[in-house]
Amino acid sequence: MRIWNGRRRIKKLQGLSLDPAIDLWAMDEVHFQQHGSRCRMWVPPETKDPVLLHQPTRKSVGYYGAVRLRDGRFFFRQETGKFNALTCWEFLQELCASSTRSARQVVVITDNARYHHAQLHRDWRQQKAERFRLDFLPPYSPELNPTERVWKLTRRLCVHNRYFTSLSDVAVAVETEFKNWTKPNNTLRRLCAIT
Repeated sequence: MRIWNGRRRIKKLQGLSLDPAIDLWAMDEVHFQQHGSRCRMWVPPETKDPVLLHQPTRKSVGYYGAVRLRDGRFFFRQETGKFNALTCWEFLQELCASSTRSARQVVVITDNARYHHAQLHRDWRQQKAERFRLDFLPPYSPELNPTERVWKLTRRLCVHNRYFTSLSDVAVAVETEFKNWTKPNNTLRRLCAIT
């Protein structure tokens, strides 16, 4: 049953992406932790795999991000506190101001996090619905959100196999890559294509 709903949702997203009157965006949030991660490692067969202990910390830097699917333009905001209804609303307001400059209606696909549905910004969303609206993905379907691919690519390019002495170094590494994507680009356009 879940696969069928996912396929139906993909067809809907494909239809939205082909509509010339709609600008389709995908939105999500992420945390990048201070300690690095290991993605690939070659070890001679006769040597026991080494155990790498990560720095015992929960320090991380969070980001809201959205990518415009037709051209790969990326919009982001660092979140210093927690992800909640207020910070989500602030990001949505910034995204709305940045994305509604053309005549197209902006549709933002996002997951079902509670703060995306919050009553705090429900009235604001209803006021903006003609030009800017959210389209929610089915529960437990992160594979349908193209922004997840952006986070995976960012981890591979910026934080895998690297040691960061401070959390600000993580933010610098990640934001340097993000700034390369703030203009339309083929990297994210191909990565986030809905086919």
